[in-house]
Amino acid sequence: MDEDGPGMLLSERIRVALADEITAGTLAPGFILDEQLIGDRYGASRTPVREAIRQLAAVGLVEMRPRRGAVVAGFTTERIVEMFEMAAEIEAMCVRLAAHRMTPLERGRLAQLHEESEAMVAAGDIDAYDRLNWTFHQTIYNGSHNSFIAEQATALRDRIAAFRRAQLRETGRPVRSRAEHGEVLDAIMRGDGEEAARRMRAHMFNAAIALGRFTAKRHGPSGD
Repeated sequence: MDEDGPGMLLSERIRVALADEITAGTLAPGFILDEQLIGDRYGASRTPVREAIRQLAAVGLVEMRPRRGAVVAGFTTERIVEMFEMAAEIEAMCVRLAAHRMTPLERGRLAQLHEESEAMVAAGDIDAYDRLNWTFHQTIYNGSHNSFIAEQATALRDRIAAFRRAQLRETGRPVRSRAEHGEVLDAIMRGDGEEAARRMRAHMFNAAIALGRFTAKRHGPSGD
């Protein structure tokens, strides 16, 4: 049992590292993910490496090809924008409901998360802010008190998690992201569902724009 815990943590670490390299363009489309080489790099057996690759394949960052194994999938700017557009609408739906349905305890929890994020942003701790960002949005999903919508929002978030993480690496983006969270939070606290939805859409589109700038710097203006 002791081997399972660390193994699961290691597979998660490998998955996040590979996802970061894929979204940043360090690992180009078509690049073959060699289990042995990855395992040697992280001091891991093939089991956590395979689990990490399986999870990457599940969200479309990796393709399993006959006779070639796991290779980095290709993605276009248009496809990413489409995913963010869909996410913006689902998240807007969630926050509109949450503004009316969240309990005082849930609102307090959301406000607490926002307060905690200040130190992370000031310290430039992107990893910590990324984890809190996930919790902030999940708290809104749950606050919609519509389990089906929350499930769809979570599934889509998992699908584009690597891209949402990558956009936080654009210069100044964590500061702006936190400010946008504050605007969403203010609207929720006022019980203004329409304003909360509008702010959430803007938040998601700003994330997509930041991602575009980040990837353009890594790939060049014409790189997809």
